[in-house]
Amino acid sequence: MDNIRDEVKELQIGFKVRRLRQEKRLTLQALSDATGLSKPLISQIENDQVIPPLATLLRISKALKVGLHSFFEEEGDTDKCILVRADQRRRLQRRHLPDHPAPPYTYHSLAYGRKHKHMEPFLVEFEEGQWHDELFVRHEGEEFLFLLSGELELHYGEQVMIMKPGDSVYYDSSEPHGYVARSPGRTQAVAVLYSKE
Repeated sequence: MDNIRDEVKELQIGFKVRRLRQEKRLTLQALSDATGLSKPLISQIENDQVIPPLATLLRISKALKVGLHSFFEEEGDTDKCILVRADQRRRLQRRHLPDHPAPPYTYHSLAYGRKHKHMEPFLVEFEEGQWHDELFVRHEGEEFLFLLSGELELHYGEQVMIMKPGDSVYYDSSEPHGYVARSPGRTQAVAVLYSKE
């Protein structure tokens, strides 16, 4: 857990959220109203006490009128090509809070450092669990997911799809959607998120 916390501090997601909010001259309450997230949750994110899931980061990025990439790039980086070594991936796992069910996944940014991306690729590791509707998320944009290993249950609106290694799915992410692993072993996928700025 300490390694995860150190990696989160390196990403400085909380610092970036606070800085962008202050640059837009928004109070915590104004950002809360714009995102539908509670003021305490936004404060915990800004203070690196909570690691937000991707859907929450997308809501914050929309409210701040910035791309999702803003949270996964290094200051002053202008490289046109970024090679991310396997041991350099930034790993994020959301800590469970009683009033915010933790999503059953860990995600690794696969293009950390590249500025002004139109897509955000991740390696996602899913935990086995039971489906419940609180796992549904929705946000503007599109998503692509390619399952590498394990068995995954995708809930998309009213549909339930079982994915096996080698299966892929592409969908409009403004519809409610969510995943849960169905196998006890390692369930991994490559996911690419696209969000119109």
